[in-house]
Amino acid sequence: MADKFEDGTTVSLKALVHKGSNKVIFVECVSDFLDVLFSFLTFPMGTIIKLGSKQSVESVPVQIGCMNNLYASVGNIDVQRFNNEVCRHKLLSPRNADESRCKDVKLKIDNGEFTKYFLCPDWNCLGVSEDEYLLSQYKGNLLSMYKGTRCENCGKCMDREYHLSSPSHADKYNGIYVKGLARLIVTDDLQVLSPLSGTSFSFLSKLGVTDGDITEETFNIGVSEVLNLLICSFVSKTPLTETLLKHKAEPDFITEISDPGTCTEPLMEGKTVIEEEEEIYVKLTVSKSRKIVCFAEAGEKFVNLLFSFLTIPLGFILKQMQNSSWKGCIDQLYKSVQDLGDEQCLNSNDLLNPRIFPGFSYENHLLGIEEGSEASYYYAYCRPNGVEDVLVTDKTLIPSQVRYTFHLKLMNDKSSEGFLKGPTMFTITDKLIVRPISPIFGFSILNELKVPLDDIKEEIVRVGKEEVLRVLVASIAGDSALTDAFIRQPKEQ
Repeated sequence: MADKFEDGTTVSLKALVHKGSNKVIFVECVSDFLDVLFSFLTFPMGTIIKLGSKQSVESVPVQIGCMNNLYASVGNIDVQRFNNEVCRHKLLSPRNADESRCKDVKLKIDNGEFTKYFLCPDWNCLGVSEDEYLLSQYKGNLLSMYKGTRCENCGKCMDREYHLSSPSHADKYNGIYVKGLARLIVTDDLQVLSPLSGTSFSFLSKLGVTDGDITEETFNIGVSEVLNLLICSFVSKTPLTETLLKHKAEPDFITEISDPGTCTEPLMEGKTVIEEEEEIYVKLTVSKSRKIVCFAEAGEKFVNLLFSFLTIPLGFILKQMQNSSWKGCIDQLYKSVQDLGDEQCLNSNDLLNPRIFPGFSYENHLLGIEEGSEASYYYAYCRPNGVEDVLVTDKTLIPSQVRYTFHLKLMNDKSSEGFLKGPTMFTITDKLIVRPISPIFGFSILNELKVPLDDIKEEIVRVGKEEVLRVLVASIAGDSALTDAFIRQPKEQ
């Protein structure tokens, strides 16, 4: 097995394996592993791309639609084009709105890196005593999630670090996402099913498996296997086999479903936009003969929307993709949450409507995703009583020895106005590579696609919520997001 964290944390899985093809049929597991699986739905796409950047299948880096290109574009664009450095950091390292629960998941594929908070380090920055400083100053916007943010009172860098203290959800909810005593089975394509014998036998019968074809094996998996499972699930329908057995299944064991492409209707003509929506226009350069978008030119408002895809939790995206077909099977997790909700196996239905981390959205966000509730932060000053100061959102966690408690709120980093400065224009390829506008870049794209100048035409499209959602779905499902969203007819199935 691959390297684990130093503590050697693993989860045990009992698997039913098809001997002839060396393929996992399903695994039987308890809440520890199921909580890990369902936590995937809360991860922002930028986090998944960041974590998966070093993962590969058969030595080839895994590409999740166009998302890898979008993530790389954020890092390649000069930071001066962003409203500030924090705005770019939010896109490259987005926060999980459900991180307080995810911190209790047994296998943390994000290395347990949860939000850090920073306060001004200088007690005497206003020429007063420590206690006077606390009493007079820790009542306003003196809390930041980003080291080096300038204190609004003294202008110094906020670098005094605190982690948020929060209760264990595993204790409070008898499990995190799955009820503590629940035992379920997970198929090779990540369907989560009831472990009842009838269900299992029916599943085996459907696959044409007989008693002599199967064997039972036990696997201890760690963080690296879980991460590999997540990344493989975007590009494969057999991620458990590829993760546990390091072997691709024989194609004749289960008939593979061909990928019919993204099920989107063309948007070039006849589509309307809700009147209240802000007007955003994009100019498409289209190949007349091949009916593909070669590239687009758009202002910072459209690119803000594209970049915001990185902050959106996976579950929200899968909710939009329920009528789409693609190579992977990660969508089965979202469908399983829908099905299991009726069987009372889950602690809540929050996974069906995951939210974006507070402060990571911006005004006029056309996707309509809700932000998580903005927390009330409390800084408990305990010194000199021998108890560490704490930062909490739950007042019940404040130590009894506290001397002072101060209510804080996060500083405004201006991302509510958009991530990028404006007005400015960008060139966006069909694969969602984004660069500041450049005619040379446009010509190089045409040259690479072998599209002659006499074969192109320009189309102006107005972008509203429906169009943005289509681009979002297409950016996960394939490598031609603009063509799939604005032009391509759905393939016959």
